Amino acid sequence: MEESTTQRRTLYQGRVVGLELHDVRLPDGRTALREIVRHAPAVGVVAELADGRFALVRQYRKPVERTVLEIVAGIREPGETAVEAARRELLEETGYSAVTLTRLGTCYPSPGYVDEQIDLFHAQLAREPVATSLDEDENVCMECYTSTEISAMIDRGEIQDAKTLLAWFWWQRERSV
Repeated sequence: MEESTTQRRTLYQGRVVGLELHDVRLPDGRTALREIVRHAPAVGVVAELADGRFALVRQYRKPVERTVLEIVAGIREPGETAVEAARRELLEETGYSAVTLTRLGTCYPSPGYVDEQIDLFHAQLAREPVATSLDEDENVCMECYTSTEISAMIDRGEIQDAKTLLAWFWWQRERSV
């Protein structure tokens, strides 16, 4: 079932993503073109406050032209581990540090065209926040919800972000074991 690349062209390379065109040979000998987005690895965190509520972030997402409610998340900096990135993103977006950080799993959001890998975590947050330090181009608003409220928002289709849905599913599964 594997495809072999016969030619590769880089059309764009940015800070977070790159776009490549690959000519590939299929197992039956035919050829095809693949458009591949290369994306920096990322992390996402189900962030649980000391009072049992969860910190989510709301931000405008230009690709879908709407405001999206999602878990704390971001790309890993070069040389940064997934755990380091998760801790950094928590501080940046919520102002809270993680007391515990538990890996939930790793996913590829849409492997048909992008190689992005997201490591997902659950964090128990410290009782008191410090200061947030958002990236200069970031505009996020932290909102806190109970588990019941988040599940209801998912059921109503108000949360549609794939990493958030998967992380929430994995966290629910882990706590019921």
